[in-house]
Amino acid sequence: MSQIRPSDFHSYSQFLTCAHALADVAALETIRHFRSSTAIEDKSAAHDYTGNQDGFDPVTAADRGAEQAIRRELASRFPEHGIHGEEFGLHNLQSRYRWIVDPIDGTAAFLMGWPMWGTLIALADGDTPILGLLDQPFTRERFWSDEAAAVARGPDGTEHRLMTRPCARLEDAVLSTTHPDFFRDAGDLEGFQRVKAAARNTRYGGDCYAYAMLAAGFSDLVIETGLKSYDVAALIPIVERAGGVMTTWRGEPALEGGNIIAAGDPRAHAAALALLVR
Repeated sequence: MSQIRPSDFHSYSQFLTCAHALADVAALETIRHFRSSTAIEDKSAAHDYTGNQDGFDPVTAADRGAEQAIRRELASRFPEHGIHGEEFGLHNLQSRYRWIVDPIDGTAAFLMGWPMWGTLIALADGDTPILGLLDQPFTRERFWSDEAAAVARGPDGTEHRLMTRPCARLEDAVLSTTHPDFFRDAGDLEGFQRVKAAARNTRYGGDCYAYAMLAAGFSDLVIETGLKSYDVAALIPIVERAGGVMTTWRGEPALEGGNIIAAGDPRAHAAALALLVR
C-alpha cells in the first residue's frame, strides 16, 4: 500500500486542494467538447502504442486543452513541482514531487458520448504515488484519496468513504477489462481468459471508471495490459486506500504501468495472479 511520509502530513491538505483545483479547470475544457463535434487526430504513429488491434490512438482538442489548463494552474500553485502529462510530456523532473496527469482517460468512450471516461490526476513523492483523483465532470462524480482513506463525491455533492468488498474466491468475482482486443500478446490474452473462466462474470468497458467502481465495492477485479504511468498513477491510492490491491501481473508496484491487476480483496488478487502468468 502506498504510504505518506510523516514529514509530508503538514502539506497533504495543500496538495489535495491543488488536485481538486486542477480537476476543476480541466472540467471546463472537457465538458465544453463532450457530445459535440470535435476534430480527432490519431497519434499512434508518433508513439509506442499498445492499445487496440487497429492501432488507433485518438486525441482531441479536449485532451490538449484540459492538460494545458492543468499545467497553467499547477504552475501558479507549485511551480517547483514536476509534471508528466500524456499529451505534453515531462517537465521539471528533478523535483521531488511529480504530478502525473491523463486529461481524458477513455478518449474513445468520450468520442462515443459515453460517460465512461475521466480526468486522472496523481501526485508522486519520488516513486511513491501519495495522492490520486479521478474526476467525471459529466456525471458530476469525483473520487480521490486522502491521507488514510478513499472518498467519493456524488452528483448531489454528498461525500462518502469508498470501501472495497470482500471476495475470497474467484468463482464469486466480478471481473472487468476495457476490451479483450487490447490483449495484443497471445500469452496475455490466455492469462486473462483463464481468470475470466474462473470468475463469476465479466463485463467490458469502463477505462478508469472501472477502478472507481471496484473501490466503491461494486466489482472485484480489473485486469488490463499495456498501460502507461498516467493511466494508473491516480488510481493506485484510490484503490489501495479503499482496501484493495493494485500491482503488475507479477505482483510488483504499478506506478510505471504495464500489465495491471486491481482487486478489491487481497485473496482475489492472489488467486488471479496465480492464473495470469504461467
